[in-house]
Amino acid sequence: MERTLVRDLPQAVGRTVVVKGWVQTVRDQKRAQFVIVRDHTGLIQAYHEKDPNDPLTAAVSSLTVESAVEVTGKLVANEAVKLNGMEIVLEDLKVVSRAPALPPPISPDSSLDLRLDWRFLDLRRPAARLIFEVQTTAEHAMRQYWIDHGFLEIHSPKLMATASESGAELFRLDYFGGVAYLAQSPQYYKQMAMAAGFDRVFEIGPVFRANPSLTSRHDTEFTSVDMEMSWIDSEEDVMGFLEGWMRHVLSVVAAKHGEDILKHYGVEVTVPTVPFPRVTMAEARAILAKRGYTPPPESGEDLDPEGERQLHAHIKAETGHEFVFVTAYPVSVRPFYHMRNPEHPELTKSFDLLWKGLEITTGAQREHRYDILVEQAREKGLSLEPLRYYLDFFRFGCPPHGGFGFGLTRMLMALLGVRNVREVTYLHRGINRLTP
Repeated sequence: MERTLVRDLPQAVGRTVVVKGWVQTVRDQKRAQFVIVRDHTGLIQAYHEKDPNDPLTAAVSSLTVESAVEVTGKLVANEAVKLNGMEIVLEDLKVVSRAPALPPPISPDSSLDLRLDWRFLDLRRPAARLIFEVQTTAEHAMRQYWIDHGFLEIHSPKLMATASESGAELFRLDYFGGVAYLAQSPQYYKQMAMAAGFDRVFEIGPVFRANPSLTSRHDTEFTSVDMEMSWIDSEEDVMGFLEGWMRHVLSVVAAKHGEDILKHYGVEVTVPTVPFPRVTMAEARAILAKRGYTPPPESGEDLDPEGERQLHAHIKAETGHEFVFVTAYPVSVRPFYHMRNPEHPELTKSFDLLWKGLEITTGAQREHRYDILVEQAREKGLSLEPLRYYLDFFRFGCPPHGGFGFGLTRMLMALLGVRNVREVTYLHRGINRLTP
């Protein structure tokens, strides 16, 4: 008999159904037995009158929590069932895979590290599954918006001969007697696509950072969402596209998952208005100073996490907006390939996007002129030999272009109000975790 998902049961009242899932709870009472069965779409109660001569009674009594089962019976309406007003009158029970009689090794109240050790059990929680339902919807909306605006999807290599960013956070590995590096970013290959005349490209894929930071927002492997577009006039074109794209994604997520996100995470998904507020880095520093916050010396000319939160609090109070672009970053904190501002050569035509005080996006107009790119690489103290294939992209006419890199898990953190990137990553990889 064909399986019926719990979400489809309201259309099957009065019929015999088969539900396949996991045992959530068992209540073995004096005269009756109740089993709550969970599949990925919800919960349903199965009911059985006890009879010592009925093998089904013994089967229910021997059930263990989290066993995988198939239950068959007539679905009836029952207003006394607080779960959803219906239940299955049990006719048959098949244990597909029995869990041990011991209680599960984790609970929702367990420490995060313990839950990650038993991630497959942790992900059975409806709130955990919702993360990846939202992720799936968001990625589909991203792709649809890009495709509707003339973008091509690319899949760039993750094995590289040289660094794709600063080189400070590279994973190095043996490559047939030579050396290769895991890609920190698809940046070089996005720009190659601009030189190839692809005009607009995007990619969603893994990137790797040998970052020793043990914080709530860092990992060593994560999913990067990237795009690049040609024939722009300035970084404003990229920011304008980004805010429209972000608005579209959040409108789709809100329509499909807004109620569930509010139920499980207590967060109301707000579809932002456009344009987003914009402040220069100099203006951001002045705002922080007025609020009495002094960034630590190690942050240099950049914003530290507390500075980002303080800036968000100011923007939220002044404008009601959850997003803010921080623009005009100093040359010292940006890569050599970011275009300089001709009127203020100490500044780049770059930006970060903060959402609820969390940096989720870095973008810029890129330098597309070969001679200037070489000069800027030398200024940064970079050797040109490892960059020669990248620099070749700009030798034969490259259009003005720009783009951004977007952290998928950071977006999910901000969207769901989750404080740790490990919660919204399917399987986290960090300096202390390579398993499961």
